[in-house]
Amino acid sequence: MPRCLAPFLAVLVALAGWLVQPSPAGAVSSRVKDVADFEGVRDNMLVGYGLVVGLNSTGDTLRNAAFTQESLTAMLDRLGVATRGGRLNTKNVAAVMVTATLPPFSRQGSRLDVAVSALGDAKSLNGGTLLVTPLLGADGEVYAVAQGALTTGGFEVGGQAEKVTRGVPTSARIPSGAIVEREIAFALADLQEIKVALRNPDFTTATRIAAAINRWSKSDGARAVDPATVVLAVPGTYQDRIALLMSEVEQLRIDPDQPARILVDETKGIIVIGENVRISTVAIAQGNLTVRITETPQVSQPNPLSNGETVVTPQTNVEIDDQSGRRMAVVGGEVTLQDLVDGLNAMGVGPRDMIGIIQAIKAAGALQAEIEVM
Repeated sequence: MPRCLAPFLAVLVALAGWLVQPSPAGAVSSRVKDVADFEGVRDNMLVGYGLVVGLNSTGDTLRNAAFTQESLTAMLDRLGVATRGGRLNTKNVAAVMVTATLPPFSRQGSRLDVAVSALGDAKSLNGGTLLVTPLLGADGEVYAVAQGALTTGGFEVGGQAEKVTRGVPTSARIPSGAIVEREIAFALADLQEIKVALRNPDFTTATRIAAAINRWSKSDGARAVDPATVVLAVPGTYQDRIALLMSEVEQLRIDPDQPARILVDETKGIIVIGENVRISTVAIAQGNLTVRITETPQVSQPNPLSNGETVVTPQTNVEIDDQSGRRMAVVGGEVTLQDLVDGLNAMGVGPRDMIGIIQAIKAAGALQAEIEVM
């Protein structure tokens, strides 16, 4: 090998070793876009009230739903059909609420998916068609108009003795069923600073995001103003390219921090334990007294051609399990999540008993974590 290539190969080997070094234990790298949003870039909720027609006698009962009858009468009046003063007895119409989400920067003519839900006593929306329904924002302005055939994910069939229902037949969707009529103005190009809003506010995570942005931009233009907001002054090279700036910032990787927390759902027996949960030295014993009584009656019959009677002889078997085979376990200081789970599993502790043990450890002051009951 030529001597001039030896130093070059040594550098390559060292660089390769640095590239394949494993990340620190417990470190989870995430993109900024996965833990935060940009302030101002948000969805908007839309809602509307409309009528669904074409139902197979599964609509609202007009005498029970006065709003359906009034809406139907008003719609027919606008179409030149005089029905006021008459008695409407159709079951093919249902009053519904229509909801949709308006994405940011939606333009006129773009389409939205809408959800339709029955408002009265309709049995099913299967086969129905939504009539023109304006969708309003929180300010009362119309931003989209919905109409189209409904797609339901459930049905209901049955007879006099039995009925089968699958899914929720009174809820439906219309893919691309609304057309945007009004845009929400947002001057993205005029921004002099952008704000990164954390989905889970945390001082450490906000500081790490600001540090990652400053390393990328090679400046100190980003700063964490509170646990939920990081402010970045727009660099001069990105004055007319805000979208590009946001794209590059959201691709930066950081290690989000999380508090030591345990989530408990006692009704379902679910426990979620955070990685940073620690337990001081504590002794744990778990056991239950179980009494099992079993009745096994025996039938005693007389011999053939004898004058005896058939009798039933009761036999009772009582078993008592006081968990005497269980032992008290001592959990050492600075126990990690894995150590805690392994120890409780080794003791044969189920999820519901584990909830009680965790709460008892917290009451003893040996649990360095917050317990949140769902």
